[in-house]
Amino acid sequence: MTAKTILITGAGSGIGRALATEAARHGHRLILVGRRSGPLEQTAQALGGDPLILPADVTTAEGRARIVGAIAKTGLDILINNAGMVPAGQIEAMDDAAIADTLALNIAAPLALTRDLLAPLSASKGQVVNMGSVFGDIGFPFFTLYSASKFALRGMSDALRRELAPRGVAVTYIAPRATRTDAADGFHTLVGPMAMTLDTPQAVAAHAWRAIAARKREQLPASRERLFVILQRLRPGLIDRALIRLARDPAVIAAARETTS
Repeated sequence: MTAKTILITGAGSGIGRALATEAARHGHRLILVGRRSGPLEQTAQALGGDPLILPADVTTAEGRARIVGAIAKTGLDILINNAGMVPAGQIEAMDDAAIADTLALNIAAPLALTRDLLAPLSASKGQVVNMGSVFGDIGFPFFTLYSASKFALRGMSDALRRELAPRGVAVTYIAPRATRTDAADGFHTLVGPMAMTLDTPQAVAAHAWRAIAARKREQLPASRERLFVILQRLRPGLIDRALIRLARDPAVIAAARETTS
């Protein structure tokens, strides 16, 4: 791609910072969005150049209005909805606040921000990129709330792709497997018992960028999880049996209790 103006939410750490690094390496102009200015400034320092730092809470109308105001001056080619949280543990431990906060950040915010930035994206015939998860295809035990939010994000991506295609706006859904970020610290007790493999944010970002540059409809991980997603879509009973066995494992149950304690 030629140089584009790219806005990344959750750009202060993890996959967001790695995506910003990858975009900067390709010569794109960056707008870094996050709740706290400190982590955004750290990302900017690591990038060099002169990215726009924009502290804003995407779950609030005020935060999104600040973003819209900035975009009115810069224009926008690519919106990357990356900000999110990864709640884990037994469902009975998820209180109303945890449910509301997760859905607000993981699904309501990207939907609302995409709506609010649709005019500049349509003007540039731009692209919306939604950072999902393999758990948006495979409903994982002890990640029920997270899976619910990513299933919703995948459905939103499909619907938006079809609605915005006549305007020339592409929609790309990225589904990485578990990634070694600060968010993963919240479910670290489950990693061993569930035999989870975690990728680095840099590997996820480099793989994702190929799909973003090609304006693909979706991208699955280049790993065994790709096969699991295909099996989920074609033979869900096989995945059911495997994950029910996992949910019955005493070590997994103990780890889930510790995660939510």
